[in-house]
Amino acid sequence: MGVFSEIFSWWGGNTWSNRIYTALRGRHVGTDEQGNRYYIQSKGVGPLGVPRRWVLYALGAEASNIGPEWHGWMHYTVDTPPTEENYVARPWEKPHRPNATGTPDAYRPAGSILAAGTRPRATGDYKPWRPQ
Repeated sequence: MGVFSEIFSWWGGNTWSNRIYTALRGRHVGTDEQGNRYYIQSKGVGPLGVPRRWVLYALGAEASNIGPEWHGWMHYTVDTPPTEENYVARPWEKPHRPNATGTPDAYRPAGSILAAGTRPRATGDYKPWRPQ
């Protein structure tokens, strides 16, 4: 089913047309710890006036799978990819965690209908805005 779904589906992200485009127009820049492969346009510039950058995901197209070290490069915040510099995570940076929305690990604040516990009582300091 793997090859069949790659040929006839687009939702996995890594289709044959993507692979052909990458082979013809891309230059491999690096791979992160999750196996995602990062590319840059080998010739010319993209629609933003700079070479286009893209990623081929290892485990399905999920944008939250890009770690913080590659995020800046993908969004043109940093010009040098982490593989070309000695990237060291700062002490305050946490390890990458994928987006947990829609999973049992999702954040559910106190008072949510999906969380245990009860909602705290209102303190009475809220004053609604009324037009005059």
